[in-house]
Amino acid sequence: MSLSRTNFEYIRSLLLRESAIVLDANKGYLVQARLMPIAQRRGLESIDQLIGQLQKQTNGRLVEEVVDAMTTNETSFFRDMTPFDELRQVVLPELFRRRASTRRLSIWCAACSTGQEPYSITMLLREYFSAYLDWDIYILGTDISSTALEQAKKGRYGELEMDRGLSRTHRGKYFRKEGSQWRISDECRSMVDFRSLNLVGNWPAFPQMDVILLRNVMVYFEQNTKKTVLHRMRKQMRPDGYMFLGGAETTMNIDDAFARVQCGGFSYYRVRQDRQDTSESIV
Repeated sequence: MSLSRTNFEYIRSLLLRESAIVLDANKGYLVQARLMPIAQRRGLESIDQLIGQLQKQTNGRLVEEVVDAMTTNETSFFRDMTPFDELRQVVLPELFRRRASTRRLSIWCAACSTGQEPYSITMLLREYFSAYLDWDIYILGTDISSTALEQAKKGRYGELEMDRGLSRTHRGKYFRKEGSQWRISDECRSMVDFRSLNLVGNWPAFPQMDVILLRNVMVYFEQNTKKTVLHRMRKQMRPDGYMFLGGAETTMNIDDAFARVQCGGFSYYRVRQDRQDTSESIV
């Protein structure tokens, strides 16, 4: 049964209001595919009936279920690899040097989905920076999707997920086979603090960050939302911190307080300072 235009627009408005995600006007099929399972679990015959229930309870568990179902949780281990190369070769060595007096480091994966990104960072740290593991290293993974976070906290993945970006060496070293799935090692799991967080909602108190990974998120936001999120990110970063965006994302014409730093085949962003290191190529 097709979704009525009125009800499709209702879902678009709800998604924008609750998560700031902009749903394209041609994505009616996506709404049907993702919301029909919720309707069926509730014994309803159509998504239109589900939306009728939504209109009666404008907040609560059903709204959370719908927003959760409509969020995109595309991710993989060491996704796009180049950012992790830059972390290993440039960013982390520099931060370990700068933070030698405090021996503290904070990293935030701001849309961590099912956990592959923060776990990739734990593997990178254990593989290349083992001498610093006695530091106070805080890795925060947040996401709006409760379903994705539940899997992230468990650290359990199927074969298809394991085959996406994860080398055989990392698989054997940092995972254990449990039935048809693989579970991340306790050493890696204990390094990540997973929390539910809506980037356009209220943020709990947490430390200022040395590194923020806000990758492949802002493509779903309107311009004003991007400005708001980037402004808040800037306040959450240490003055000499680093921010990574997705390959198709930029701060240009959104927040001029950020400077783009080109490094090899990738770029990251830093808050503009009166003086920049001469070794950095600011674009």
